[in-house]
Amino acid sequence: MLDELELHLSIITNKHGRPFQRGTITAYVKAARTLDQWMTRAGVEQDFTSCDAATLNRYFRWYYKAHDVPKSQDGKGGYTGGTSTQQRNLRALFTWLEEEYEHPHPYADPKLQRYASPELGKPKTLSAEFVNDCLRLTGNGSPRVRDYETVRDHAIIRVLTEGLRAEEILNLRVQDLDLSRHTLVVVPLKGDRNSVDGRVIPLQPKTVKALQRWLRARAAHERSESPWLWLGTRNRDRLRYSGLYRMVKRRAKEAGYDPADVTPHSFCHTWADDLLSANVSGENVMAIRGWKSPAMLRRYGADMASTRAVNAVHNLGDRY
Repeated sequence: MLDELELHLSIITNKHGRPFQRGTITAYVKAARTLDQWMTRAGVEQDFTSCDAATLNRYFRWYYKAHDVPKSQDGKGGYTGGTSTQQRNLRALFTWLEEEYEHPHPYADPKLQRYASPELGKPKTLSAEFVNDCLRLTGNGSPRVRDYETVRDHAIIRVLTEGLRAEEILNLRVQDLDLSRHTLVVVPLKGDRNSVDGRVIPLQPKTVKALQRWLRARAAHERSESPWLWLGTRNRDRLRYSGLYRMVKRRAKEAGYDPADVTPHSFCHTWADDLLSANVSGENVMAIRGWKSPAMLRRYGADMASTRAVNAVHNLGDRY
């Protein structure tokens, strides 16, 4: 059934009429495999069609206790929300079972217990001092710094300041760069590479310079023929999220900051605050970022909204 599910997901489209991305298929199949492993341990000998609301309630309670651990050791940091994610990912399995095996969809049963996602905390915008310290730590764009990893990390941090999400950065290919125009193109995460909805991202001059230097350093890499822009160290192929995450944490620590206070996504909030503080219109920020809802504009950089408002009024000077 797991093989059938994976095949099914690889040939259908999502609600937007686009093929599921490989990562999405993997997440859905992994959720089903985790359920299968629990069924074996719990002594459930039948296949997935034996799962009703009562069985899933047992499973989700076990998953909550085993995986949905507190974010902080004192238990006051909230929960990870993993059970909610597991419920969402397993829906694909039971939707397929309903279509293929006419198995009653347990998610339609009001007795199924739902697990909510944790409340979103207020995002933290990075200080200009933090960003500048990380850039200085990675050579500050000096042409004398030619160490492969340092040049790469500096270029990545520069691109992070342009407001791209981690996956968007990791999915960049060399051909997505148009450095002569100081731009790069980002294809929507939920779209395929042939999508016409690609967003053009304007780059700061120093980001362009950092990318030019990275391309020169990249040419000496054993996998330089790879289409992916970012390559790993020790001649590994494309950079993955774990590598990006560890790099940001490591550079923060080396710069003298608490690595717990920063993630790659922190730069997205910082970018939004930078542009809004510079009086770039909300409409233009939404267009560059690819947001359809103003709610996203309100969320990003929200922790600095009051500061921006005060500064904007102060800049008016005497009104009377």
